[in-house]
Amino acid sequence: MARRSRLLKITLGILIGISVSLLLNEKCTERSKKRLAPHRLINEENRRASNKSLLFVGIMTAAKYLDTRAKAVYDTWGREVPGKVMFFSSENSYSEHVPLVVLRGVDDSYPPQKKSFRMLKYMYDNYIDKYEWFLRADDDVYIRTDRLEELLRSVDSRKAWFIGQTGRGNTEEIGLLSLDDDENFCMGGPGVILSRETLKRIAPSVEECLSEVYTTHEDVELGRCVKKFAGISCTWSYEASDGRIMQVILYHNQSGEAAFTGDLKQKEVHRAITLHPIKQPRYMYRLHNYVKGLKIQKYQQESISLHRDIAASMRELGYRAERVNSAELAPNLPLFTDKKGSDGYLGDTGILGIPAGLNRYTPKSLDDILEWELISKTLYTHRDSNPRKRIGSSLKEGLNDVVREIMELINSYSKQRGRVIDFKEILYGYWRLDPVFGVDLILDLLLVYRKYRGHKMTVEVRRHAYVQLTFSGTFVREIDQERSDQELIELDSLPVHKKIVNQIFSKINEKLQPLINYYAPDERYINFVLPLSGRHTIFERFLDSYERICLKNQQSTNLYVALYRNEQTPRDYRRSLQLINDLKQKYPYRIIKVLNTEDEDFSRGRALQLGVNELRDDDLMLFIDVDMAFDEDSLERIRKNPVRNSKVYFPIVYSLYDPHLLDEYYNESMWTCPKNSPIDDEHGFWRPFGFGIVAIYKSDYIKLGGFDLSITGWGSEDVDFYDKAVKSDLKIVRSVDPGLVHIFHSVKCDEKLDINQKIMCLGTKASTLGSVRQLQHFFIKYKDLFR
Repeated sequence: MARRSRLLKITLGILIGISVSLLLNEKCTERSKKRLAPHRLINEENRRASNKSLLFVGIMTAAKYLDTRAKAVYDTWGREVPGKVMFFSSENSYSEHVPLVVLRGVDDSYPPQKKSFRMLKYMYDNYIDKYEWFLRADDDVYIRTDRLEELLRSVDSRKAWFIGQTGRGNTEEIGLLSLDDDENFCMGGPGVILSRETLKRIAPSVEECLSEVYTTHEDVELGRCVKKFAGISCTWSYEASDGRIMQVILYHNQSGEAAFTGDLKQKEVHRAITLHPIKQPRYMYRLHNYVKGLKIQKYQQESISLHRDIAASMRELGYRAERVNSAELAPNLPLFTDKKGSDGYLGDTGILGIPAGLNRYTPKSLDDILEWELISKTLYTHRDSNPRKRIGSSLKEGLNDVVREIMELINSYSKQRGRVIDFKEILYGYWRLDPVFGVDLILDLLLVYRKYRGHKMTVEVRRHAYVQLTFSGTFVREIDQERSDQELIELDSLPVHKKIVNQIFSKINEKLQPLINYYAPDERYINFVLPLSGRHTIFERFLDSYERICLKNQQSTNLYVALYRNEQTPRDYRRSLQLINDLKQKYPYRIIKVLNTEDEDFSRGRALQLGVNELRDDDLMLFIDVDMAFDEDSLERIRKNPVRNSKVYFPIVYSLYDPHLLDEYYNESMWTCPKNSPIDDEHGFWRPFGFGIVAIYKSDYIKLGGFDLSITGWGSEDVDFYDKAVKSDLKIVRSVDPGLVHIFHSVKCDEKLDINQKIMCLGTKASTLGSVRQLQHFFIKYKDLFR
């Protein structure tokens, strides 16, 4: 027994020893991997830059930023440098994400003079004969490497150059930086570029420069060192080799943490080489994606230009534009080897190759003529019942893009001509959409002409621009296809009995899910609040829709009807009440409630307030009219768009014209199901100035102060409530909703209405008569009756 116990102890000891040994080996392996990781990244960077000798980029960072800012830089523009990029940090720093050089005896304290000068010394000791240019950068700068390469190749790198955004200190620092009158420095944030000759002159003396620092600004001390040992100062604006201003191409944004977090469609972003600062990695990736998009646009424009050149050349050989795709340069030698549908297809030259011109599209009839719309301070269009309206955000953004491109083209030869032209405003313009070729624009631009060479002058000038934005093609991209294929492979590899079990549970889930949804719905309840006075027939139609869409489909909805007694139609009250009672008996488990009022005069605001009083603060309310048709999709949008304490939803509904003006047979049932109804300019119009349909939480309704309950009769209460929402801190969500259709009904404007209400009523009545085209046709048809 003792022998067995001794053997057991020995065995356990051996097992423990093996486990400890394996654990130690594993830890050693991890340490080895950690030691090798930076060397692996450095070797990868060496291979990437093996054939590139233009530029060495040294990026100063700190240990706490290696896996965030530094990684973002290396994942974006860092891998596109026309040369090598290395990151420099304090001793004991480590990263598995960037090629890192650890500077011995250097910490991450501020100011980073020692880190900066030691980095320059490292560049000199290891790479001075391998690269023409050396860039000192921070980990919060973005660099357009293609533009930087273009700039550097235009400058003689054999000379001593010190290039950057020139600085002499801000107002508070003037006279405190120990700079002579002829001295300046290159601001460090946007990046500092040194030629090989400059680095040769200063690198042997960096320790001397470090021992004679006068300020806490690293870039100031670098400028002082360059002036002392290289004999040059930072490049002034007019010395820029391509004629552009250094403050523009090496751009520093004064917004701090908020820099480049908003709209990137700014002229500074488009014309800069470096952009600083970008403090958050997600904004570095965002900016990089935006720059990639600009490059794609550039290549697409080059493709269109090439197609036009090809088409023009082939016309000289007798080929028409539509036959260029099948043209042969010689027997059995096609011009385009890849046919449509293949990966190498270059596009349809019959469309892309047509030269720019306002006559590319030839109408075959009067109806095919493309109408122009006038652009001034506002937009004038015949397509809307209101011919004068504000310029939409999409058109405004498109115009800004066009103007920016035009100005870049105009100023492309500014240096040679000694002038620069700035955009001031669009005086007027015209635009139209050609569904085959693209967008046509005619713009009258007001510009400012500035001549800075010879006889200097500044004067305003006008210039007409004829612009065409050509469609470049339709592109389809599949997402997660590989993952889907892998899932199919895994399913096919399952044993037969597991496949059968999966099928059984799939069927059970399919049958149980509707029942689960019915008894345990997770949808937010929509509380319909409907004011009603008379109009029994219309109300009957509304209840039919409510039953079909909400009750039979188990939608999470409640209905509250504020029912008025109408003296002119007393039977309507009783019949409507009977309809509600019948529906309650048919669906006893649903909330369908009548809210009676003793008011003699109808007030929509007071009627809706009765429904509000029935609900809790966290209830979602939908103020709706009896003339509205809706569908399941519109209910889903009503649930998602309002957010308590944040958003109010004012949907833009589609309103039908008077059916009696239509030449076709009018079927009202077609419109009670919006999914099956045609949404076009002939049958109706969108009501951007209608605010009566609202989805809002009760707590937000109370916060806004509710409706003005003193308003009686037709209209005005919704506009007043919308104004309150605009002035509040709640966000207004406005969007066209094709699932909400306002069925036409004649509008009667009471003579007793307030003057403003009466004007609004008459305006609504006129807008619902018909489209401009229908009214014109109706007038021509019956013009003799109007004489």
